[in-house]
Amino acid sequence: MIRVLLADDHRLVRTGFRVILGLEDDIEVVGEAEDGAQALAAVAAHAPDVVLMDVEMPVMDGLEATRRIVAGQGGPSVLILTTFDRDDYLFAALEAGASGFLLKNSSPESLVEAVRVIARGDALLAPEITRRVISAFARPGATRAEPAARLGELTPREHEVLVELAGGATNAEIAASLHLGETTVKTHVSRVLTKLGARDRTQAVVMAYELGVVRPGG
Repeated sequence: MIRVLLADDHRLVRTGFRVILGLEDDIEVVGEAEDGAQALAAVAAHAPDVVLMDVEMPVMDGLEATRRIVAGQGGPSVLILTTFDRDDYLFAALEAGASGFLLKNSSPESLVEAVRVIARGDALLAPEITRRVISAFARPGATRAEPAARLGELTPREHEVLVELAGGATNAEIAASLHLGETTVKTHVSRVLTKLGARDRTQAVVMAYELGVVRPGG
C-alpha cells in the first residue's frame, strides 16, 4: 500500500483528495494536516510514503514544510499541489526538494498516477516543466567547473541514463529504452546522482542541460 498524507488548509479539498485516492486498492490516506507545522507532526506520527502538499497555508507554508521533510533521512516524497500556476512556486518547490508539482485542476486520474509515480521514486518532470526549470537555473556565469569534472566520472551507460533522465523518462521507460532491468536502472540513477553531487533527479536534469549533455528541443 502507498501511504499518503494530505496537507491542505481547506477541508473540502482534503475531502476531495481522500475520496479520489480512497477508490484505489493500492493507496491509503493515513492522515491529514491543515498547515505545514501539522504536516511535520503528521509525517512523524504516520510515516507516509507520499505527502500531498499545498503551498499557501497558515502557520507554516508548504514550501518550508517541504524543505524540513526532505531534509530528514528516509522521509516521504513530496508532491506539491497548488491552485496557482506560478513559476516562483514551481521553482521554489523544486529547490525545496519536492519530487513533483501538480495543479489542483488536474484530473483525478492524473492525481492518482502522480502519487504512484512519486511513490516508486520517480519525479514528475513533464517536458514543459523541464523547459521552465532550465530557464530558471541556467544562470549566466554560473560555476560549472566542478560539475563538469564530475560529469567525466560517469561511465558510458550512466551517461545514457542521464540523457534519458533529462528527457523526463521514468525508471520503467529508461529500462525499456536501454534494455535493462528496472533494478539495474535504479542502481545507475543512484550512481549518477552520487557522482554529480545532485540532490535528486530534478537537479541532475538541470545539470545535464547546464553542462550541454542535452539541449532544449534537441
